Parts: sequence; C-alpha cells; structure tokens
Amino acid sequence: MKDYKLAESEYRFMKIVWENQPLTSANLVKLCAEKLGWKKSTTYTVLKRLAEKEMVKNDSSNIIPLVTQKEVQLYESNSVVSRSFDGSLPGFIAAFMDGKKLSKEDADRIRKMIEEFEE
Repeated sequence: MKDYKLAESEYRFMKIVWENQPLTSANLVKLCAEKLGWKKSTTYTVLKRLAEKEMVKNDSSNIIPLVTQKEVQLYESNSVVSRSFDGSLPGFIAAFMDGKKLSKEDADRIRKMIEEFEE
C-alpha cells in the first residue's frame, strides 16, 4: 500500500481540494485563506510538498487530487489499528467503544456491514 501519511495541516488542505474540485490555484489560495487562515506563500509551500508526495498535481494552475479521501482514510485507519492494537480490529473496536452506547440503528448498520465482509 502506498504511503498516504499526511500531517494534520496537509489533511485539512487536502479536504479543501477534495471538497472543491475542480479547483484553480487562485481559488485554492482564496479558500485556504478563508478556511485555514493561510497566506498565499503557505498555500503554495504545502501544495508543492504534496505534489512532491504525489498527492496532488498542479497542471497549468489546475489543482488535481491524485489520491481520494477514502484512500487516505483507509491508510490512516489501518495504520492506527496496526500500530496501536497490533493489527487487532476487535481490540481497536473495544477501545473505541469503551463506555459508549450505540443506538439500535447504528448497531444494525454495523451488523449489516460485518455480514457483508464475512467470508
């Protein structure tokens, strides 16, 4: 699996790209100023860094995401389970659910998801 590790600021930047595509670099600068409080130079620095990581492409001032939000989320969630719970999904779920209650609707949705993934 490709390394999709992003710093928090990079993830917030990518969310702007994902949510607003198609996107020009000028519009990206404007959105980053509004949503993140960034200066133009900060936006271009992060854009360059993410282009080097092959996460985005700047094609004639058109910003194109090269990875999906789902791919990044999958990478991050797998990393947490692997690193913090030795790859144990039940261990992760137990820790995540500690002291929480599920609504009947949420429990039903989760059961359905598990059934769909069973071998």
